[in-house]
Amino acid sequence: MELFPPFEPLASGMLAVGDGHELYWEVAGNPEGPVVVFVHGGPGAGCAPAYRRFFDPTFWRVILFDQRGCGRSRPHGSVEANTTGHLVADLEMLRHHLGVERWLLFGGSWGSTLALAYGEAYPEHCTGFVMRGVFLFRPQEVEWFMTGMGTFFPDAWQRFMGHLSPAERAAPLDSYLHRLNHPDAAIHMPAARIWCGYEEACARLLPRDDVGEPDGPSTLALARIEAHYMAHDGFMKPNQLLDDLHRLHHLPAIIVQGRYDMVCPPVSAAELARSWPGAELRMVADAGHSAMEPGIRAGLVDAVMRMKTRIRR
Repeated sequence: MELFPPFEPLASGMLAVGDGHELYWEVAGNPEGPVVVFVHGGPGAGCAPAYRRFFDPTFWRVILFDQRGCGRSRPHGSVEANTTGHLVADLEMLRHHLGVERWLLFGGSWGSTLALAYGEAYPEHCTGFVMRGVFLFRPQEVEWFMTGMGTFFPDAWQRFMGHLSPAERAAPLDSYLHRLNHPDAAIHMPAARIWCGYEEACARLLPRDDVGEPDGPSTLALARIEAHYMAHDGFMKPNQLLDDLHRLHHLPAIIVQGRYDMVCPPVSAAELARSWPGAELRMVADAGHSAMEPGIRAGLVDAVMRMKTRIRR
């Protein structure tokens, strides 16, 4: 299945959530339809217009928003008062602000993490979940990102480590965090470009030949916020998402996972599905991590279509 044709928001705005943060939000699709909220990845990536196109605009009321420090939210790239607890509270504040009773959560990569954390805090306001590239924010998943991906992408990993001095390589996450938070753009921007380039190089089954060092306005926010969360264990207790999963057992979930996802390996999606009676795991044989790979894209559109009949409004 292909993405739906482009469609524009019906409304958008900024929501003050405290601590000096304002979140960008938008609503599109059917104003009277059941609600789906797109929970973007990263943390730090922000939303894009193409993300609306996973959803049938004649059926769903579609909500997109940029998390703290991301995209059009302000202040851009800020890690102050930026934790999983803050983002869960922000989602709940957004739900109240937009007058939503219950919603379907759609999230990939870090978006799956935050969707689960929100759902376990507020299960009564969830109708179900569609997830991609599951990341449970356990230490082994962070370690895989920092070093394990180099097993399959040694050239990208060498560039990633090569940006650090020999002394810094002993603790690469701490070293990157220090550089990414340095006030001098001559220090934090090269580190951000290398960090994002490393992730981008590992994100597809068939790597693109034109991947260089990303250099857009979101580059610093993605790298800085991602490192911030990784350095703090996702601001969650060990194994929190699996330990609290019983709160979601009554809700439906469809997980679309690339068989060769090197950023978020399939073992986490498989463990989540085994632990969730209401979950269905679809393993896409010819895909990696990116939501826009053909198999993942089609699987997500199909999952949302099937959720039309599985959610309780």
